[in-house]
Amino acid sequence: MKPEDETSEVYRFFTEVGIINQLISTKLEAFLPGRMTATQFGILGHLVRRPEGETPLQLSNAFQVPKTSMTHMLSSLENHALITLEVNSSDKRSKIARSTPQGAEFLKACNERMSEALAPVLSELGSGPFRNSLPNLTLIREALDNERD
Repeated sequence: MKPEDETSEVYRFFTEVGIINQLISTKLEAFLPGRMTATQFGILGHLVRRPEGETPLQLSNAFQVPKTSMTHMLSSLENHALITLEVNSSDKRSKIARSTPQGAEFLKACNERMSEALAPVLSELGSGPFRNSLPNLTLIREALDNERD
């Protein structure tokens, strides 16, 4: 395969991934409250998996958004009582964001609704295409993640 063909194939791959991301984000945002975004939902899921919490700077690095944008998104999640922002005991100048029990329940309820919303796709395709794609997607994500560090 010629290098330009490989580049074209890689570009097509990322175009498909981007379209899939847009479609799934739109589906998710349809049943999130207020103006909550898929990114804010992702932040909540990230914090639910990390009960020790993370600083806004750690979160902005993980989600690759400016710290000011992260601060705004965390404030919105806090206003919905889905997270808490507490003084960081190891560095009094920063805060630690943690999921609340309501946040964990909200995440669980949204994941259940998302499962229902995806039922027609799973019925049509089965779980095979998803399961079979995961190892390669993980490999690509890890390579890109290593590249940014």
